[in-house]
Amino acid sequence: MRGMSLIVKNTTRLVAGFIALFGAYIVLYGHVTPGGGFAGGVIVAGALVLVVLAFGERFSREVISHEVVRTSDAVGALAFLGVALFGYLAPNAGAFFANFSDFLGTPGNLLSAGTIPISNLAIGVKVGAGLFGVFLALALFRRHGEQRLMVPDAGRLDSEASR
Repeated sequence: MRGMSLIVKNTTRLVAGFIALFGAYIVLYGHVTPGGGFAGGVIVAGALVLVVLAFGERFSREVISHEVVRTSDAVGALAFLGVALFGYLAPNAGAFFANFSDFLGTPGNLLSAGTIPISNLAIGVKVGAGLFGVFLALALFRRHGEQRLMVPDAGRLDSEASR
C-alpha cells in the first residue's frame, strides 16, 4: 500500500491526532463519563488505522512498528491482570479485583475512583493495540493473497493446456 491522494493525507494529518486525543480522553474519564477503556481503545485504534490507510504501510511502520503493537498488547493485558491480582495483596481487600486504592477526592473528579482509571487505562492500551494488530494482520493477509493471485500455478496451467 502506497497511500492515498494528497487531500486524504493532509486531512489525516489534521484529524488523526485529534481522534487519538479524544480516545485518550475517553479512556481517562471513563469512570466519570460514558466510555472507558474499551471505547477509548477502539477510537485510538481507529486513528492508527486511518494513518495506515492514508499514508500506506511503509510510512506507518516508521511511525509505529509491529513490535510496539505486540508489546503494547501484552503490557495492557498484564497491567489489567496485575490490577486484578493486586487486590489479593492489598490490606483491607483480599479479593480478586478489589479496589485497593482509595484516592482522596470528591466523586465526579478524575482521581476519585480508585483502581477503575488504572483498569481503564490498561484496557484502553490492550484494546487499541489488539484491534490495530488485527487490522495489520488482515492487511498482511490481503497483500499476500493478492501476490499469490498474481503468480499463476504452473501445474494448473499445464493441466488446463492439456484439455
